[in-house]
Amino acid sequence: MREAINAAMKDAMKSGDKMRLATLRLMNAAIKDRDIEARGAGKGPLGDEDLVQLFQKMVKQRQESAKIYEDNGRSELAAQERGEISVIQAFMPRQMDEATLQDAVRKAIADSGAASVKDMGKVMGLLKQRHAGEMDFGQANTVVKDMLNQQA
Repeated sequence: MREAINAAMKDAMKSGDKMRLATLRLMNAAIKDRDIEARGAGKGPLGDEDLVQLFQKMVKQRQESAKIYEDNGRSELAAQERGEISVIQAFMPRQMDEATLQDAVRKAIADSGAASVKDMGKVMGLLKQRHAGEMDFGQANTVVKDMLNQQA
């Protein structure tokens, strides 16, 4: 994943795409910061799964910023945030669609033996274990809660 980001950065430099280049540089800086943190904790460099989590956090931050900018009438800044989101998401695994997410939740509920909302932690843990990086867990949380409430 790191090589792909560096290659994309070179392409952006050659093509003069300043917004894409700036976003890729931000991504590299975030990766280096996390690598330094990990080294301080006695761990090695981040793996691809850790990078996906980092990118998810970056996307979420930009979505929140874009919403704030929109609410305050700053559509040009919101558009910039959305542009950064699209660059970051290009390096992430494709997110599940609604139907696939619901199927995965049903399977996790069945596999964990969850019977009520009290068992939600088991189901979410199983989903995070199986589908890290490819599922929006905020959305999954809502679906799990709804399905468990229907069972009760």
